[in-house]
Amino acid sequence: MVRVMNLRRIPRVKRLMRELMREGWAPPPLIKVSEWADDYRTLSQESSAEPGRWKTSRAEYQREIMDAVNDPDIDTVVAMLSSQTGKSEVLLNTIGSFIDMDPGPMLLIQPTIDMAQAFSKERITPMIRDTKILTERVADNKSRDSNNTIQMKVFPGGFLAMGGANSPAGLASRPIRFLFGDEIDRYPFSAGKEGSPLALAARRTTTFWNRKKIYTSTPTIKGASNIETEYEKGTQERWCIECPDCKEHQYLSVDGMAYEKEKDKKGSVTVSDIKFTCQSCGCLNTETAWKSMPGKWIAGNPGVKGTRSFHTNAFVSPWASWGLILKEWEEAQGDSNLEQVVVNTLFGQTYEEKGEISNEDFLINRQEDYEKDTLPAGVLMLTCGVDVQNDRLEYEIVGWGVGEESWGIEYGRIIGKPDQEIVWTDLENVIFKSFKHASNRSLSIACTFVDSGGGYTSHVYEFTKKHEDKYVFSIKGQGGPGIDLIHRLYRSKRVNAAVFILGVDDGKGTIISRLKIEKEGPKYCHFPKGRGYNQIYFKGLISERMEHKKSGGTYKTSWLQVRARNEPFDLRNYAYAAMKLRKPNFESLNKIINSTPESNDKNKDNPSVQQKPKRKKRAASRGVVV
Repeated sequence: MVRVMNLRRIPRVKRLMRELMREGWAPPPLIKVSEWADDYRTLSQESSAEPGRWKTSRAEYQREIMDAVNDPDIDTVVAMLSSQTGKSEVLLNTIGSFIDMDPGPMLLIQPTIDMAQAFSKERITPMIRDTKILTERVADNKSRDSNNTIQMKVFPGGFLAMGGANSPAGLASRPIRFLFGDEIDRYPFSAGKEGSPLALAARRTTTFWNRKKIYTSTPTIKGASNIETEYEKGTQERWCIECPDCKEHQYLSVDGMAYEKEKDKKGSVTVSDIKFTCQSCGCLNTETAWKSMPGKWIAGNPGVKGTRSFHTNAFVSPWASWGLILKEWEEAQGDSNLEQVVVNTLFGQTYEEKGEISNEDFLINRQEDYEKDTLPAGVLMLTCGVDVQNDRLEYEIVGWGVGEESWGIEYGRIIGKPDQEIVWTDLENVIFKSFKHASNRSLSIACTFVDSGGGYTSHVYEFTKKHEDKYVFSIKGQGGPGIDLIHRLYRSKRVNAAVFILGVDDGKGTIISRLKIEKEGPKYCHFPKGRGYNQIYFKGLISERMEHKKSGGTYKTSWLQVRARNEPFDLRNYAYAAMKLRKPNFESLNKIINSTPESNDKNKDNPSVQQKPKRKKRAASRGVVV
């Protein structure tokens, strides 16, 4: 009998093959990326929760993703993965193995240049330092070798350049053989005026017959996701785990999770008794049971050539627990921004809105009868948004309670050109009045945001500067994804007024999501009968919809106005942002407002409470009048 020697398992042969390939006359490496990582890779202390020798078996689903790049018939590998699945390590292992085994010109693209530099310092440099075989190949960046910089690592046979998708100069210069696109859903709409950064970089690989393109990312919005688009071009493989009972392989997702949940008044959720239901046999098994079973990749589009695409989520990750995932999911319900974060980063899927509110009747039919001249009992804080038009001011006063449950209190207009003093005097009479509470206390408006983006900017600045001590501020809206609701603060030049830049798209998504909630409680929106809340108001409240446009191979997301008037939508957004600025502790406010007058003295330092003043009070004490 003739025994066949397993060359892959002999370290001496491995070293010989590696040296031959460095000389440029050997075929593609016999040693796969996962084997290279198991043999040589060391995880760094500062960038890994589990530093030390790499073990692919720790998360077996990573093996096939890495080894796909060794297939000569595959030129593109796509990994649409959630966070906590080792996505970055897969990318690093692939880069490291190519530097050592199959060197050539490489380009790693991050969403921005700053992110590229950070990735180089925090991930690439530690990997080279702690993986001995790479230390021998890449010069220390502290040496006099000018070829080794933060954004360029040079080694025999090739180099690794690192750039940002926001810089066209780094995407369209010399040819490259290996292209690594990381977090491609965070790439800008265009690299300068050059078009899609991904397409621009991919064109640099066309001169190499043995090119490799590796794209990774957590996804973003359905219909506007680069990684989903690339995933759908490939084999569309999902990691499936063998059922502990029937042995059929299952894709684990939130849809099959069975669990008990309990939510407190603050909206905090406790999740227990978690099990996943097998879709084949219907048996329920625990996280421990499922994660102890073997898994495999199952392709949804097996006939495609040249591109292998992979998807999995945090439910199969050894570094994520089902309890924490489901807790985050339940607590995100009713907030589109939080829901999207969970769907993208933990489920590894694109986020799709639950549908538009196409008709205002949905909101009109749930209007309520508030008690006359009295705030609803759940209201614990008031905020106001003001919109400035050429012939009027429009405003909305909104009440907020536990879990950010909201109540429309008053919607109104002040007629007159904003360059007239009487208009601003009338606004003072609106925002500085007191409102009687069901507890027989009174509330004043805790914060007012006034839009300064129109033709009366200087008048707005003068008004808000005068009343800053009462938490009245100018604001300007800034559209675009990824901009926080309270984005930044600056001072106007002439009157030194405080001006907040609001990421309005962030707030709009939250408002639309909450309008769809049909059960009273946290994040639910109440509306009264009368008080300015008529059909025109509700049409304006749903006057915009999110739109995704594709151009040059990538997507741009924006809010599109579909009705003539959108002031109600803007004003609710301003009032919401004003509440977020104050960061209220609703549990504390609830105790104060519903306490006896004597006990309220103990809370005189609470920033949302206003005692009967013996002297002029500071702005921080506005909120509750007792």
